[in-house]
Amino acid sequence: MTKIMAVNAGSSSLKFQLLEMPTEELLAVGLIERVGKEDAIFTIKYGEGQKFNVVTPLHTHKEAVELTLEKLIELDIIQSFDEISGVGHRVLHGKELYADSVVIDDEVMKNIESFTELGPLHIPPNLTGIRAFQAILPNVPQVAVFDTAFHQSMPEENFLYSLPYEYYTEHGVRKYGFHGTSHKYVTQRAAELLGRPLEDLRLISCHLGSGASIAAVAGGRSIDTTMGFTPLEGITMGTRSGSLDPALIPFLMQKTGKSAEEVLNVMNKESGVYGLSGISSDLRDIEQAAAEGNHRAEVSLKIFSNRIHGYIGQYAAEMNGVDAIIFTAGVGENSDVIRERILRGLEFMGVYWDPSLNNGARGKELFINYPHSPVKVIIIPTNEELVIARDTVRVANLVEAHA
Repeated sequence: MTKIMAVNAGSSSLKFQLLEMPTEELLAVGLIERVGKEDAIFTIKYGEGQKFNVVTPLHTHKEAVELTLEKLIELDIIQSFDEISGVGHRVLHGKELYADSVVIDDEVMKNIESFTELGPLHIPPNLTGIRAFQAILPNVPQVAVFDTAFHQSMPEENFLYSLPYEYYTEHGVRKYGFHGTSHKYVTQRAAELLGRPLEDLRLISCHLGSGASIAAVAGGRSIDTTMGFTPLEGITMGTRSGSLDPALIPFLMQKTGKSAEEVLNVMNKESGVYGLSGISSDLRDIEQAAAEGNHRAEVSLKIFSNRIHGYIGQYAAEMNGVDAIIFTAGVGENSDVIRERILRGLEFMGVYWDPSLNNGARGKELFINYPHSPVKVIIIPTNEELVIARDTVRVANLVEAHA
């Protein structure tokens, strides 16, 4: 038995879970918000529904990590730091260098730093989180779990852009894909729920949250996905535009006087359903406005759903069929309205979904198809932290070391 920390460090946040492995028992789950502020918020849930919350100054991620470890002992979740055998970190990008998780050493840190230009918003806080845990737990193995690793199995015809080939060979311009940890978990879980070997299945995984992506997974391997060189490509998202005509960038620069960086900022932070609706990036707000007759809200829902509907058809064609469609993440797990809009009209390809099962289904594992449906439709709450913990144990050989 061994305890593993699964960590996801953002620019001003730190999410974590403490799990007992290999039993996969969740011991604690926590979130620190507003890191760098005088009024940072620390929240941890543990035990039998117990919760601790405090507002306190936290100027750095190192202070946030120190507070986290102190509270684990104060709340009697662990007796000493020595009980933590490994720390797994979600890292946005592994480029083509990492097709699997890896124990972090100096070389790995240098490589992750070199990926910053591909993830300028995510890589710096990822590195900060790693360094903070290294400073406090210097003798504990730290493992990098890359968001892009799962998609390294894509074939060339799916990851290459139709650009001069040397842009790929010299500058690494290609589709990388993201949300890989989530797609990996839900497709493995789908195979368990279906009672079939993952190697025999053709699955379409719909990770729908504020950030959203679809993945085609055949035989347990990602063969295509919607996000690309950056997480901006693909379907319409909360504040991200998704795919559009690249000629729009110089056009908008000319029309608005914005720089290329400013236009990209608009496409990342002011677009998507937020930009379309003018209401919110939260689809719950947009669903409510659409139900009240707001035209822009209704159009936003149509665009969000129609793009996903189209990719499901494309990926089914790429895999010569599909055995199951999976919905996961905040929107996918909780919005019956969005699931209905995506699934409506897919009966031609053997998707017979049951509205009575879909209606009101929120946040729990559930088949929402009719029993006779050739293509199954499954809601599976994602658990990226569990994948991080499993990979940390596997690549650092922690179970064997503590046997």
